[in-house]
Amino acid sequence: MGKDYWKKPLLALGLVAGILAGCAGEESSGDNGGGADGPGNITVYSPETPDFTKELASKFEEVNGGKVDVQYAGTNILVNRMMAEKDNPQGDVWYGGGGILTFEANADKGIIGAYVPDEAKDWEVVEDGIKLKHEDDKYVGVEVFVLGFAYNTDLVKKEEAPKTWDDLLDPKWKGKIQFANPAASGTSTLMVLNQMMQRGESEGWEYMEKLVDQANSMPDSGSAPTKAVAMGEAHIAVGFDFMAYEAKAKGETVDFVVPDKTPILVNPISMVEGAPNEKGAKEFVDFMLSKDAQQILADWYHIPINPEVESKTPLTLENVKSHAVDLDIDWVNKNYDKVRNEWKEKFQ
Repeated sequence: MGKDYWKKPLLALGLVAGILAGCAGEESSGDNGGGADGPGNITVYSPETPDFTKELASKFEEVNGGKVDVQYAGTNILVNRMMAEKDNPQGDVWYGGGGILTFEANADKGIIGAYVPDEAKDWEVVEDGIKLKHEDDKYVGVEVFVLGFAYNTDLVKKEEAPKTWDDLLDPKWKGKIQFANPAASGTSTLMVLNQMMQRGESEGWEYMEKLVDQANSMPDSGSAPTKAVAMGEAHIAVGFDFMAYEAKAKGETVDFVVPDKTPILVNPISMVEGAPNEKGAKEFVDFMLSKDAQQILADWYHIPINPEVESKTPLTLENVKSHAVDLDIDWVNKNYDKVRNEWKEKFQ
């Protein structure tokens, strides 16, 4: 998927993941199903920011018609809901969740249907260390997330900001770092898993023990550490890029560092297995790769996957690729729960 690839007329590397299935319409009336005259009623399950996903829903309705009901909850709550609804699915689309790991962990549990838009049929599954879509079409990426370091520009000079994961262990940052609790946050689970993969489990746990000693707080929310940096309650925070750039755009004294080698993930979207409105679900997934949707992603400081849409931050898919580490997805799937449980045993 190099530069020549993007010369195709319709581009979209999806990373928007998450349309939450809400209340199903009356089955007897068939109101949920998309008919020949439109996409019908579409229920989207998503843990992404409610105002952001509602903007996407409104644009879809404007362009395609139909009605989109976005139902918001945390990623784990949504997954549990889809599992409980397996025999009678109520949602049509699942969008987002902090990247691909939760989608990977649930790809074979009967809650994700197979669908990838035509624009993504020829994508490589993995390019430059970034997995763009599922090998069996269970999800497609619609945007790019970078795990890195937010810092308070009043408290930390740009040249002094950490540039690598090892830099976080510098004694000068003791008591000045925040990252989310990995037992509750997918953002920090990714951080821990990455350390295990890059260093080996033994050295990875040693690293995390040292990092815990550097922290002044480990809140449950993945976005809370970046907010703490904006408020001056921490000098450095571990989080995703868009969290920092959204704060910066609001006038907060926050900036962001892409570490030398770090996880870079697409944020996916999937059709729910057995979606009551399969036609509408497919149309919504297609929409997320369109320029209309990608522009909304960019306006919310997410990195668009479509190169025809300009990023509102210094980061683009092309310029972050060189920072990506290869993530062993099979290892992640086997060890995701194990690592979270070990974290609880060691630190809670």
